[in-house]
Amino acid sequence: MITTDLAPGSPCWLDLGAPDVPAAAAFYGAVLGWEYESMGEGGDMEGGMFKKDGKTVAGLGKLTEEGARSAWMIYYTVTDADATTQAVERAGGKVRVAPRDLDDWGRMAQFDDPLGGQFAAWQPGKQAGFELADETGSLSWTELYTSDAAGAKDFYAGVFGWSYGDMELPGGGGTYTLITPAGLPEERMQGGLMELPKENLALAGGRAYWHPVFNVDDCDAAVAKVTENGGSVQMGPDDAEGVGRLAVCLDPANADFVVLTPTTPS
Repeated sequence: MITTDLAPGSPCWLDLGAPDVPAAAAFYGAVLGWEYESMGEGGDMEGGMFKKDGKTVAGLGKLTEEGARSAWMIYYTVTDADATTQAVERAGGKVRVAPRDLDDWGRMAQFDDPLGGQFAAWQPGKQAGFELADETGSLSWTELYTSDAAGAKDFYAGVFGWSYGDMELPGGGGTYTLITPAGLPEERMQGGLMELPKENLALAGGRAYWHPVFNVDDCDAAVAKVTENGGSVQMGPDDAEGVGRLAVCLDPANADFVVLTPTTPS
C-alpha cells in the first residue's frame, strides 16, 4: 500500500510530461475524476496540479525535452537528494537533472537507471508530496518493466535500500518482484518489478520504464472512459487473483498507466 506518510524510499509524487497540457487535463479529468488547477499557461512552463476531492494527487507539465516520449515520472522521498545522486552514480545510473531547489518547496533530482528507467528523488521542504494515495482516483502502486530484474533489484537496493519478495505468476507468467521501502513491514509494499524481453518494451524503445497504477471504483467503466476520450488499452481488463481487476492503458499521447479496482478483502 502507498500512504501519505511518505517514508524515505516510498513514492511521494508523480507528474506527467504531456505535449498538449489542456488535452491531458481533460483526459485524466474524464477517466479519473481529477480537477486541474493551472499554474501557468503558454510557453515551456505551462502546467499545474491535479486534485481529487480537493487533495493534490499529481502534477502536469509541458513536455519540452527533445525526442522524449510522454510519460509519468515517479518521485521517491529521500532525506538528502545530493547523497541519493551520488548513490545513483555509484550504482551505474545516470543523472538526468542534477539536484536543485524548487524555491522552499523541496529539492529534486531526476535519474536514469542502468537500463534507462526514469525516476526521480524528492527531498521535502515545505511540500512533502501528494495528499491522497491508495484511494479512488489516486496512486496505489508503482511498477517497473525491465529486461534485467536482478540488475534492477541490485541498483534500487543500492539507491533506496528497498527490500524484495519474489512471487511466481500463475500460468507460467514469470516472476514478479514485490518492493518494500527500507525498514518497513511487508504490508507497506509499494510496487513491483518484472522482467520482460526487450521486444516487449517497445513503448520505451527497449528501455526499462516505470508506470503508475491508479485506484478506480470500476475498472471496466474506467477503460470505457479511456477509449471514449482518445486513449487505448494495451492489456485487459483482466482479473488478477488476490489483486483485483486491472487494465494497462495509454492516454492519447501514449503515456502508459494502469487502472485497478482492488479485490475487496473477504
